[in-house]
Amino acid sequence: MPCSSATLESDPEAQRPPPHDAAGLGSISPPSSVRKRSNMSSEVRKKFINYPLPVAGPPIPYKNERGNNPPLKGWFLVVAAWVMEYVWFVRAFIWSNAGFGGVRKIRKHIEDAEPRYDPTVLPFPMDEAKDPAVLHRESAVKSKPRPFKYYSAADYHEMYLSGEVTPLAVARAILPLIRRDTAPPGEHSIAWFDTKVTQVLTAAEASTRRYKEGKPLGPLDGVPTAVKDEYEIDGYRTCLGSRNDYTTQVEPGQSINSWCVKKLESAGAVILGKLSMHEFGLDTTGNNPIYGTPRNPYNAGYYTGGSSSGAGYAVATGLVPFALGPDGGGSIRIPSSLCGVSGLKPTHGRTSFHPCPNHSTSCAVNGPIAADIESLATCFETIGAPHPDSNFIQASPFVLSPSEKRGKILGVPESWFAQADPAIQRMCRSMIARLVSRHGYATVPIDIPFLVEGQSAHAMTVLTDAVTLLPETKNLTHGNRILLAIGRVTAAMDYLLAQKLRGLLMQHLAHLWQTYPGMIIVTPTTACAGWPIMSKSELTHGLSDGDRTIRSMEYVWMGNFCGLPGVTVPAGYVVPHDRPGGGSEAGPDTEGKIPVGLMGMGEWTDEHSLLEFGLDAEELFAKERCRPPNWVDVIQRAKDEMAKDGEAALIDI
Repeated sequence: MPCSSATLESDPEAQRPPPHDAAGLGSISPPSSVRKRSNMSSEVRKKFINYPLPVAGPPIPYKNERGNNPPLKGWFLVVAAWVMEYVWFVRAFIWSNAGFGGVRKIRKHIEDAEPRYDPTVLPFPMDEAKDPAVLHRESAVKSKPRPFKYYSAADYHEMYLSGEVTPLAVARAILPLIRRDTAPPGEHSIAWFDTKVTQVLTAAEASTRRYKEGKPLGPLDGVPTAVKDEYEIDGYRTCLGSRNDYTTQVEPGQSINSWCVKKLESAGAVILGKLSMHEFGLDTTGNNPIYGTPRNPYNAGYYTGGSSSGAGYAVATGLVPFALGPDGGGSIRIPSSLCGVSGLKPTHGRTSFHPCPNHSTSCAVNGPIAADIESLATCFETIGAPHPDSNFIQASPFVLSPSEKRGKILGVPESWFAQADPAIQRMCRSMIARLVSRHGYATVPIDIPFLVEGQSAHAMTVLTDAVTLLPETKNLTHGNRILLAIGRVTAAMDYLLAQKLRGLLMQHLAHLWQTYPGMIIVTPTTACAGWPIMSKSELTHGLSDGDRTIRSMEYVWMGNFCGLPGVTVPAGYVVPHDRPGGGSEAGPDTEGKIPVGLMGMGEWTDEHSLLEFGLDAEELFAKERCRPPNWVDVIQRAKDEMAKDGEAALIDI
């Protein structure tokens, strides 16, 4: 196997474990140029507010003692929800069997730890930040030639500048495909909660006029996008995927637009509407029996992943080059991975929810899903501009370009990595090997304690948040009624122990970055290869499969619980479960194959390094990557629209 020629110098202060066959790549050690002595800890912490004290956790091996719980669907799910809500000892048993009591078992290791109720780590304002208004006119990305697979935000911008198409033609090309209010509904309307045609066309007309006058607002002007039904937009209801209306009530004439929506609109992006989601974002399938469930673009027998199901679908099918979706437990990264696109979960608190509430205040963050890393970076730079009330400072502008062959470290938590399905492991290890041989990365073995207990602590925290927000459950889907019933079992002691474990994990992660500065922790994005739809009753009554949910969240929870930024990129495809060789690596001609993602997690506020890592990985997978069978050529449809109506009619508005 190809490997780095870098060698590890002896350094007794580093106290590192000896290199071993991390990721199956042979003995690969970090280049000496990235190594610092332990006294750098205080220097790093001076650059941040609330940076954890770097302290290694106890060397506890990975051990999973969770019990198995049966999947519930159809009428059995309906009955089970009633039992869980009204028979206390049943929900107490399920709570324990799901592993929530595991945090108590490690009490002696965490009882003296300082609890961490909020994982926010803030960069200290040391340098003068650039005016955010200037950033809107600059691209975060230096475009590069690439094999054509998807249209990027930069592609739209370039074609608008040349007059090849117009934002209005693009909007008119997409709207018939996504509208629910037509008869019949649009072909792709299942992924859309709502769209306001007049608002969309007004924004597209204004953008078309700006291009005609030679005054575009920047790289996102006129680019089509959409947001999950958790963001507030003037003129739209906010239902969070439920039957209830949670739209913010304001005085007449006041705007309810979420901060991220405002930043996209000020950059000229054309927001096509709101996207479907799993009810309240409380599971990872995207199943929604209320408004309908989007199917995976690669295989209609599979879920898109969730909870940002509509966003993953809309980007994968080519309807938009990027979309927004909050992430409280993988809701950006899981659908991105299962739909074969990229997603960025930023550092906790880096993107504002203002003026709307964050429904999972210590775990959730807003972020983008995109067809390519360039679009991901441009969107992140736009929505990442801090709200005036935010404690975050304006990030320094950057130019994203493929990394040179220099010292870059990938930390591989081998025992954790090995929990994924074999085919997923092989594809992700192959990607890591190519990053080493082609882009100069090196791998190091790392260990993180209490991973099983940490995942339970994260779930316990999110469900406790949900229980406080949703005391009345009568009109909720049955799967969520079960989850909320489980959440009501959590005692104050267990919640406090979970926050102590969060503090310990954050300190251990700080220790790892003290030892390996700039390291990116790499794992598969999900441990399982997609999530198949096993019966029609799931789509009408809902689904509760806690074991599969845990498998899908095996790796993503840490970024939310500890506040780390994370990025997922396509890494391969597997054969669907109902075909010969199901679960194995798919070939180029395999029908219905399911995408697999590779995830990198970085140090707090280091999204730029993650985006460079993503760009490197994207380039390596460019030839193997393929579009789903229902991909839409929006640009060709826009050209047809212009030819039908006459280009002058679309430009001279």
